[in-house]
Amino acid sequence: MLRVEGLSKIFENVTDQIAGGIRDANFSLLPGTFFTLLGPSGCGKTTTLRCIAGLETPDQGIIAVEERRLFDAKAGINVPVEARAIGMVFQSYAIWPHMTVAENVAFPLTVAKRRPRRAAIREAVARALAVVDLDGFEKRSATRLSGGQQQRVALARAIVHEPRLLLLDEPLSNLDAQLRDDMRGELKRLQSKIGITTVYVTHDQSEALALSDQIAVIERGRIIQIGSPQDIYFRPANPFVARFVGATNLLPARLVGGVSEGRGQAEVLNGRRIACVVPQPIEDPDAISVSVRPESIRLAAEPPAGGQNGLPGRITGVTFLGASRRVDVICDGGSLQVAAASDGPLPAEEVWLIFPPEQAVALPGREN
Repeated sequence: MLRVEGLSKIFENVTDQIAGGIRDANFSLLPGTFFTLLGPSGCGKTTTLRCIAGLETPDQGIIAVEERRLFDAKAGINVPVEARAIGMVFQSYAIWPHMTVAENVAFPLTVAKRRPRRAAIREAVARALAVVDLDGFEKRSATRLSGGQQQRVALARAIVHEPRLLLLDEPLSNLDAQLRDDMRGELKRLQSKIGITTVYVTHDQSEALALSDQIAVIERGRIIQIGSPQDIYFRPANPFVARFVGATNLLPARLVGGVSEGRGQAEVLNGRRIACVVPQPIEDPDAISVSVRPESIRLAAEPPAGGQNGLPGRITGVTFLGASRRVDVICDGGSLQVAAASDGPLPAEEVWLIFPPEQAVALPGREN
């Protein structure tokens, strides 16, 4: 449905020579996909979204929706914003306070070159408000809306002209923590109800994992990995993805022996060996990282039985987090985190960290 090939948009910085933007981005989305561009601030995710919308002109590449090319650098094609049939919700919502809810939602239709008749506009506004569960709010002033209601008005305005593609630029970032959490589920429900292909920009990993069908992780202007939330979380492509998407322990290591059927042995802290999965080719076996999620580790007083990895350590701190506790452990000079239940006893200060081989993932390279 959406196809992006070789998309690049570089912003040169004459001050420190560090260029921002996006480089050689490639992805294709099936109809109805909820696709998230995830990465830290300044990585190029919003630039990518603005190029798709037509708000930025790429340096090179192709952008096509349903085989209609919206941009093609070589062919000289650049369809203007208003002709792309794309809906967009900005971070600020851009709700006009002097307008009613209906007037806000109707705005894209009232300023269109081919303005529909008034009856058609009223019908379109009613349909859009029904989709976002704001029936009966037509005459309400925008100043009398909560943050969550404003977000839904912005979404209704984006879909009122029935676009083929919906672009969302961090639409939940202005909400408080509880409302943001509530709106995640609401936004996913609405997107599924509409059935529209959606590209979502965020730096919030939990948002990306909760909402997405597919996630593209971006680092310094390049897409590092594209996959399902489960793939991104459990099989990260490199140490950056592992660290950025959720908490993890990254153990500097080297592979010893060969790799058979995606499994191998890694030598970690002070020469101790653990079994691990090797989901991708490793060019330099002497410089890898082994990712172990804190929730994959169990604390025990005794060493593990056969088939499990075990590292001895010493508890140095416990932090209560409500649903869980973070346990800090020193292990052969390295510091590891363990996610433990919020209640119940912990072993004595000297412990064993036990985790299954399939939860230890060998990754190429080490943290910078």
